[in-house]
Amino acid sequence: MAPVRDFPLFPLGLVALPSELVPLHIFEDRYKAMIDECLDDGREFGIVWQSEDGLKANGCAMEVTEVLERHEDGGLDILTRGTRPFRILEEHFDHVYPAGAIEFLDDQDEPADAPIVEAAHEAYGSLVEEATDQVLEPELLEPLTAYEMAATVDFGPDAKQGLLDLRSENARLELLTRLFRAAVKRLDFIERAQARARSNGKVRFG
Repeated sequence: MAPVRDFPLFPLGLVALPSELVPLHIFEDRYKAMIDECLDDGREFGIVWQSEDGLKANGCAMEVTEVLERHEDGGLDILTRGTRPFRILEEHFDHVYPAGAIEFLDDQDEPADAPIVEAAHEAYGSLVEEATDQVLEPELLEPLTAYEMAATVDFGPDAKQGLLDLRSENARLELLTRLFRAAVKRLDFIERAQARARSNGKVRFG
């Protein structure tokens, strides 16, 4: 795919994933201008993680799905949705807002590995049930991609960047399976700790 020049970039202290809904409060003049242009032209912009180690090369393109509120000072509260991953090829400094030449990233052409898909869906279903008591039926789990599942879980930025950097759906699903299983263990530990606290350290009978 040919590079896209002058692509608007929004460095933030977070990582967004395709299909993830991300609310944003826009208050800096340069980003007000960026979002207004995106709204006028129906363009995407890119969220890129500004980590302690610097700006990451891979980010996620976003579309504005809704303007929630416009403030008197020109600030905006918007809801955005991740669309597709990209890599920054070159940063440009001649715009009002950060921009760059980017290329959108395609996955490897590989068949889905059924056991890997099944394991990820099973681990995700267990996490949802542990966290919400909601049981997801197989017909709801089967169509879910790695990004769609990950977008509903509050992972840290390192884990999310790891998912964004992978160009294999099977690899993303394998990583997610490990993350989901670890999250279930943490929730189970917290639940047992809270139960012990409620019992004042004593086992109750009857």
